[in-house]
Amino acid sequence: MMKVVQINTSCGVGSTGKICVGISKQLTQRGYENAILYSSRTDGNPVGVPCATDGYIKMQALKSRLLGNYGFNSKQATRRMFKKLKELNPDLVHLHNIHGHDCHLGMLLSYLREQKIKVVWTFHDCWTLTAYCPHFSMAGCNKWQTTCQTCPQHKQYSWFFDKSRQLFQQKVSAFQGLDIHIVTPSNWLAQTVGQSFLKEVPVTTIHNGIDLDVFQPTKGDFRQKHGLQEKKIVLGVTFGWSDRKGLDVFIKLSKTLPEDYQVVLVGTDEKVQARLPENILAIPKTQNQQELAEIYTAADVFANPTREEVLGLTNIEANACGTPVLTFDAGGSPECVSHLSGSVVAIDDFDGFRNEIIRICETAPYTAQDCRARATLFDANARYSDYVDLYESLLAEK
Repeated sequence: MMKVVQINTSCGVGSTGKICVGISKQLTQRGYENAILYSSRTDGNPVGVPCATDGYIKMQALKSRLLGNYGFNSKQATRRMFKKLKELNPDLVHLHNIHGHDCHLGMLLSYLREQKIKVVWTFHDCWTLTAYCPHFSMAGCNKWQTTCQTCPQHKQYSWFFDKSRQLFQQKVSAFQGLDIHIVTPSNWLAQTVGQSFLKEVPVTTIHNGIDLDVFQPTKGDFRQKHGLQEKKIVLGVTFGWSDRKGLDVFIKLSKTLPEDYQVVLVGTDEKVQARLPENILAIPKTQNQQELAEIYTAADVFANPTREEVLGLTNIEANACGTPVLTFDAGGSPECVSHLSGSVVAIDDFDGFRNEIIRICETAPYTAQDCRARATLFDANARYSDYVDLYESLLAEK
């Protein structure tokens, strides 16, 4: 009987926390024992096992900022993980996002190696490949391909010290002799791993998925509520607006699109709204997915001028609601769409992006049916099942 433990920052909260719970449900349906070790954030799911508190994590975050040892603090929480792992005695440990000051990476990987436990690690971003950075494209930095040093972004993670070279070497050493299989949510990230110090480690791509019962063409009164019956809606959705997500592009679009176009941004806060011109309709973050599906459905085009993206679930959510997608050619974002459900423009080609928005809105080259068909390839339950299939195949090899 296979026994699996997942380790993540959260349980049932946030994108990775929800993925953990989804996989857990698939494991339970197949009769496998499983648990989720998490740091501090949970939705109360009984499969979750806490290993830290909010206060502890905040203290470790401060310690990391002061000392520059990002990913190599939190020894107490890591020892707590060891205790729980000994009690649970898993055949396989699945690591997810563990760089929220959740553990001491070197200690954890050393324990898993010594106990001869099979490891699956889903890289939800690029942090594992670098000293500090979960993303490096906008910085134009490829030092991670050889040795991180003199990090151009280190001050985002360490106030006083640039320990990028030391941290990079610690990560390289931590992986030595580990029985590990990497999973990436996109082919782009799989190719990136192949350029890193982990290029000899086997990699499987399992795209992230969405709930197709929630995200589907959904009628609502969004246009009527905001007086947009005669407008062409250009929609953007994210829950961390910045220029990395293309906020500056939307601001420029609002000044250059024809008057019968309306830019709508979902997921804004007061700081973001202070940057926006009056002609952009800003909608605060919503936890109501039904409402979000109605907004996706009401839009004429979902625009995603992201500059750094591992995959881009908002693209898939929009397609699932029957709305075509336009995205920059950034990371794994283009993998979400097909020639029947959207279009891709080179990063920072603003004129091309604007012209493509107008083409899509004026000529309606994509049907709701084709957009929805593309999204069905990203059914969350099917992708969670892929993970369990992977576990079974890896343990069968032992």
